[in-house]
Amino acid sequence: MIYTMDIGNTNIKTALFDGEKLVHYWRISTNQTYTSDEYGIILDGMFRHASLDMKMVSGVMISSVVPTINFTIDHMCRDYFHLAPLFVTPGIKTGINIQYENPKELGSDRICNAVAANWHYGAPCIFIDFGTATTFGVIDAKGAFLGGCICAGIKLAAEALVTKTSKLPHFELIMPEKVICRTTVTNLQAGLLYGYVGQVNYIVERMKEELGDDNAQVIATGGLARLIAGESKAIQHIDGLLTLKGLRLLYERNKPAEQA
Repeated sequence: MIYTMDIGNTNIKTALFDGEKLVHYWRISTNQTYTSDEYGIILDGMFRHASLDMKMVSGVMISSVVPTINFTIDHMCRDYFHLAPLFVTPGIKTGINIQYENPKELGSDRICNAVAANWHYGAPCIFIDFGTATTFGVIDAKGAFLGGCICAGIKLAAEALVTKTSKLPHFELIMPEKVICRTTVTNLQAGLLYGYVGQVNYIVERMKEELGDDNAQVIATGGLARLIAGESKAIQHIDGLLTLKGLRLLYERNKPAEQA
């Protein structure tokens, strides 16, 4: 079985795959103060709780946008899985043509999303990852990754709004029924969330114009994908495991020769 880890700024999403079949999915907090043993014990506990054994894992594939944690996770994998993990790094075999001007600048999670979106949904397509930052990516009709754009994430924008003002209160990310609201909290919710829906709709519209294809499929992933997709007519698919599916595909394309 293949174990995948998507290390983000806020959370680490992980999944165990048996071939293409998802066996189990977990999410833990990203904590840069944890040692390799602390992460290992957490994962061992999660496996045991799901009646699984870490010895079942034959390969580990990792995407990380937090470089300072990579050494710790690498050691954890060697000590607890007894395997040297593979990381998504520049030069890895992706199976797609990446047309970014400097591929070294491209986040590993965006590479995973591009690979998975192309494989599972076909080209052309647009994928949106609602994480700490919201990232958009575009695959053209030939299956090439053209690039995209990056916006502030919803939680990040909400936090900036209330911490940089003196009187505005913290608020829950719930979509209000109307845009014309009558309390400060619902005003904040409506402005941020409906504004975000408008942003997504406009960016997708512009991307389709530049792509020259109105029929490109749009896939959303990330923790707040459902919140926005519920109001946005631009999104056709929600796939919370998109990045992890991409990691599984990348492992198959880069696994050690003895496992090929």
